[in-house]
Amino acid sequence: MAVANPYQGPRAAVADSDEAEYQSVRIFGAAGRIGRVRYIAYTVGLPLLIVGLAALVGAVLDRALGVGVTVPLVIGAYAAVILAYILLTIQRCHDFDVSGWLSIVFILVPFAVLLLWIIPGTKAPNRYGPPTEPNSTLAVIGALVLPFVFVAGILAAVAIPAYQDYVKRAQQAGQRR
Repeated sequence: MAVANPYQGPRAAVADSDEAEYQSVRIFGAAGRIGRVRYIAYTVGLPLLIVGLAALVGAVLDRALGVGVTVPLVIGAYAAVILAYILLTIQRCHDFDVSGWLSIVFILVPFAVLLLWIIPGTKAPNRYGPPTEPNSTLAVIGALVLPFVFVAGILAAVAIPAYQDYVKRAQQAGQRR
C-alpha cells in the first residue's frame, strides 16, 4: 500500500492564467463576436470583392459562352453580400454585449450602422464569447483605406457622367462656330 507523501508537489495540470483566450472570426456565422476594425474592413471590402469577382466571372463567361450569366451571377453575389452583412452586424452587436436582434435597427435605420463603427466592444469575454484575436496590419489598413475607396467610387460614379456630358456639350458648341 502506497502512503501519500504530504510533502510531494501538486500533480494537477495548471495553465498560465496570463494567456488571453481569443475566438476566430466567422464571416458566415451569427455566433461569436467581431471588433470594430474587422467589421469596417469586412462590410466595406467584402461587397467590393464578391460582387467585383462575380461581375468579372460573369463577363468572362458571357464572352466565352455567348449566354447572359452576368446578371444572375451578380444577383447571387448581392444575396451573399447581404447575408454576410446581416451576420457580421449580429456579431458586432454581440461584441458590445447586446442581443443580435438589435441588428435589425442598424440594418433598417439609415446611417445607424455608423454607430457600430464608434461603439467599442467589451475587452473581456462576455456572454457571447471571448473577444476576437488582435487585429492584423491588413485589417487595420483595410478599415482605414476601404471607406475612402468606397466614397471615391461613389463620387466617380457621379462625376464621370457629368464630365462626359460636359465634353459632349463642349464639342457641340465647338462645331457650331
